[in-house]
Amino acid sequence: MLNYADLDWKLIGAVLLLSLIGVLLIMSAQYYADSEYRQTFYARQLLWLLFALIAFAVVIHLPLRLFDVGAYLLYGVSLTLLVLVLVLGSSRLGDANRFFTFGPISLAPSDIAKIAFVLAISRFFAYSKLAVTSKRRLAISAMMCLLPVALILRQPDLGTALVFFVVLFALWFWSGLSPGYLFLILSPLVSLVAASHWLSWAIYFAVLLIIIGLVRPGAVMGIFTVVLNLAFGVITPFMWGRMADYQKLRILTFLDPGRDPRGAGYQIIQSKISIGSGGVFGKGFLGGSQTRLEFLPERHTDFVFSVLGEEFGLWGSLIVLFLFSYVFYRAVRIAVRCRSRFASNIVVGAMSILLFQFVINVGMTLGFMPVTGLALPLLSYGGTALVLAWTLVGFIVSADYRWQEY
Repeated sequence: MLNYADLDWKLIGAVLLLSLIGVLLIMSAQYYADSEYRQTFYARQLLWLLFALIAFAVVIHLPLRLFDVGAYLLYGVSLTLLVLVLVLGSSRLGDANRFFTFGPISLAPSDIAKIAFVLAISRFFAYSKLAVTSKRRLAISAMMCLLPVALILRQPDLGTALVFFVVLFALWFWSGLSPGYLFLILSPLVSLVAASHWLSWAIYFAVLLIIIGLVRPGAVMGIFTVVLNLAFGVITPFMWGRMADYQKLRILTFLDPGRDPRGAGYQIIQSKISIGSGGVFGKGFLGGSQTRLEFLPERHTDFVFSVLGEEFGLWGSLIVLFLFSYVFYRAVRIAVRCRSRFASNIVVGAMSILLFQFVINVGMTLGFMPVTGLALPLLSYGGTALVLAWTLVGFIVSADYRWQEY
């Protein structure tokens, strides 16, 4: 029987407060909309919050051992759903099929896949007898990540696909892989960017050789890393030449939004105007001119943080940032405390999803990150995203409650 007094109510309270702040921001974002349907987005978000709390309650009442045993089964089911959505799913805003639609309810199987992947990869790392740097161990875990990623990229949804890689790298690190070794795995992508200029690539390559000497990954891994970096560096000019004009424009606009202020750079420019116009104390609830006049696009989803900055200013933004920081701080403390390797891995995986989406979304609204479509956890409008966030929090709270179990 669950002893409710032993639950981490400070963590739960912080998450609930963020969710309610999100409802208020969604209400404000669509308060002056020209349709009643959009004006009531906040009411639907409240209803989804109820479902999210039910999902949270289910997770904390079920023993972690049950998720341990069923991790691979759920992973298989999630892959099946990702295949089916490509054939039977529905689309939004002209995208390929990403959702199963049941009347007014839309279900994104990619959110289910995130939870399933965290459970499956946590189980694999918890019970694998292979060495941390074993090529077989790295290959199996990478394949477990690439299967859902390949299906999600078919939708296509690059932002969501990146979440799986973040979870994989977070658990690689948490299970004992050194930062230097992780850098070597990521190095071909760094080479791809550094090769945009011969001088930056030369400096990077010198640094890479020094890191290989310090990490000492072995002759085969070292030679493979050097060859792969050379290959990625050489193909960079050819890749740029083969990219479509709109793809080049997206990259250039991220670096300089003013290059295309009415097109690709419009969202970032309007977001920065909204946040900057809020000043220290903001314009007040329902008082944001960028929001009211609908200059700010996707203000109830991708750019809800911009609404926060405009209406509640610097202080309001800092309060939300503090609440998120507290959630992440508690998650780290819980992961360190857990005696069960499986439970500890789940906490790290859950936290990495929330942290990555938080950093990308806030960075996007400030112009530090490219526009990816990743929502701000707990605050942005979206039913399955809210249920996902509360389910992940449920795993964190459950691991804390059962921290002494092996």
